[in-house]
Amino acid sequence: MDLDLRYEKADEGDIDFLLNLRMKTMNPHYETSGLSTDRETTLQRILYKFDKANIILLDNQPIGLLKVDRTFTNIDVLQLQIDPSQQGKGLGKRILSDILEEASLAGKTVSLSVLKTNKAQHLYRSLGFKVVDEDQYSYFMETERQ
Repeated sequence: MDLDLRYEKADEGDIDFLLNLRMKTMNPHYETSGLSTDRETTLQRILYKFDKANIILLDNQPIGLLKVDRTFTNIDVLQLQIDPSQQGKGLGKRILSDILEEASLAGKTVSLSVLKTNKAQHLYRSLGFKVVDEDQYSYFMETERQ
């Protein structure tokens, strides 16, 4: 799969795009889970560790968000959202596979959390993520250090 996929650091000018993206990709899961979907709560979720946020560009068009926190031993995928119009094309799998390869080369684990109502958990399991903990709403998943 030869895609023109790249990342650009998010800035304040991207907030409207990110609000719209998050409402389309995450609010249905939050609603099903009984969690808040109001604008202020959504904005706070976007601003969480905003310095780690990157806009995903496909053919120079913004199609998603990747927020990753890298430490010495771990790569934590904080947020990965792809516009529904671009889902089902293997983009999430490609992005996560690249992160898993980076982690493998560096001897790091990869971790993420996923709402129990989000079907993306099936993709994560297919890539080798295992549930290591859970709370009322989410599964906490990670890969083994390579």
